[in-house]
Amino acid sequence: MTDNPTADEQKTQFWKAMADSPFVFLQLDGKPDTAVPMTAQLDKDANSAIWFFTQTRSDFAKLGKATANFASKDHEMFARFDGTLAIETDRQRFDDMWNNFVEAWYDGGKDDPDILFLRMDLGDAEIWGADLGLLTTAKMALGMTVHDEAEKKHVETSL
Repeated sequence: MTDNPTADEQKTQFWKAMADSPFVFLQLDGKPDTAVPMTAQLDKDANSAIWFFTQTRSDFAKLGKATANFASKDHEMFARFDGTLAIETDRQRFDDMWNNFVEAWYDGGKDDPDILFLRMDLGDAEIWGADLGLLTTAKMALGMTVHDEAEKKHVETSL
């Protein structure tokens, strides 16, 4: 990533980080008690939606507006993004995203009656890059202000 990444560069880095570690903390908007860790299913050709497998009895079956929080595996990228949960009916997409890790949650395999396949149509996002570099790290160690450097690693964008 460059020292002052553009929104497009930051989004590209975000999608790479999500592909490397596709775990988010997801909640229905206005309902903090619904927040749980979820594994996002990604399609490299679809950058305006992500998918989730869950159970029909989960809070997410209520659908609607949701927010996800993300931290990359290396803790150099953080994001908060919102979107709208809807039932995904595309069986081909379901089959393409099904894998052993998903199957481990469903006793009945692909035909388990408790499976709910959701699509999150993405909206706005805030993305923070945390790789502040050696000079900024040295400034922090000396107690110097680094707010401006950190702010340069932050973008507000649509996904």
